[in-house]
Amino acid sequence: MKIGVISDTHGLLRPEAVAALQGCEQILHAGDIGGADIVEQLARIAPLHIVRGNNDQDAPWARQVPDHLHITLNGWKTLLVHDIADAPALLDAKTRLVITGHSHKPLIQWRGETLYVNPGSAGRRRFKLPVTLALLAVNEGAIDARLVALLD
Repeated sequence: MKIGVISDTHGLLRPEAVAALQGCEQILHAGDIGGADIVEQLARIAPLHIVRGNNDQDAPWARQVPDHLHITLNGWKTLLVHDIADAPALLDAKTRLVITGHSHKPLIQWRGETLYVNPGSAGRRRFKLPVTLALLAVNEGAIDARLVALLD
């Protein structure tokens, strides 16, 4: 199962991101979406799971968007939350994949039996941080995660 993971678009969905997400069976957006138009564009590519980021909190379009989601991806219990600081209170012993955003810093890291993925920021460049998203190949027994650079 090919999963696209994107975060911190802040109202900008780059054509490079749209191209990278083609062929995904699902897309996860880890918050700081920036507008209903981003949600609509991503939902046209694949089924979409989204959470609210700190910059989405007061937006009328985001009122019904949850702060976190627990979903299962091909047997992997997954937590989707914007800020990694909120993850410990939301984890349970069966969570195997944690998707976060917020920091704009891409990360793919195993912590024991749990894979933590921050796709970085796909929106406007912040400081000198890369502009990235992540693609996951999720199989019953394994996850292969990789970052995709959207700009040189």
